[in-house]
Amino acid sequence: MLELMRLEMRKFPVGPYIRAAALANVVVLALICLVSIFGEVKEALSHYGMAFTLIDTIMRGIYIVFAAVLLSRIIIDEFRSRTITLLFMYPINRKKLLAAKLLIVVLFTLCAIFAGNLFVGIGFYVFNLVTPIVPEPITVSVAAQSLITMGMSALATSFLSLIPLFFGMRKHSIAATILSSLIVVMLVCQNVDGFSLYSVIAVPISLALLGISVAYMSIRHIKHADV
Repeated sequence: MLELMRLEMRKFPVGPYIRAAALANVVVLALICLVSIFGEVKEALSHYGMAFTLIDTIMRGIYIVFAAVLLSRIIIDEFRSRTITLLFMYPINRKKLLAAKLLIVVLFTLCAIFAGNLFVGIGFYVFNLVTPIVPEPITVSVAAQSLITMGMSALATSFLSLIPLFFGMRKHSIAATILSSLIVVMLVCQNVDGFSLYSVIAVPISLALLGISVAYMSIRHIKHADV
């Protein structure tokens, strides 16, 4: 499996996506620092817990779309252009091949969300030392709780980001993959009067299980898929 993943990453280098993710993190940090100085956003950032929750929400939305782009690039596009037919001519297990592709997407999303949260969170903390926005000092318990929350959120998001694969694989449509990812973003990143559906623990768990189910069904049926 690791060898298949390595070969896939040679064919589809993730370097450009890593650079794009790094740029997105810088842009998000700059925007949060800028808007935190003014208006309602400043009032919402009354403590670090709220600040880190806001950062996690933004990171979640960005990397769900990133995952959809990766799914489109390394899976959907190969089916759409039928270049995957050539791979299936080699003595490679189809299920392992697709599983390797999905693992790349899941691991990239997991690492990118967690790293993005850390980068933007630490950056905001440093910014707050220079230009005080959050009146309360950060405590060890708040930092530890935020790290745990970020880790669990990143893990759930890395799996639920596979949900767009279901729509993309139906007609091998890149547009459907990206559009469905935006719908998922609207579902898990909405916030109404301080309440987020994602904060209900059953929601991210259920969506993560749904993403795992989509991946499992895709892998299960790939052996007899007509490409």
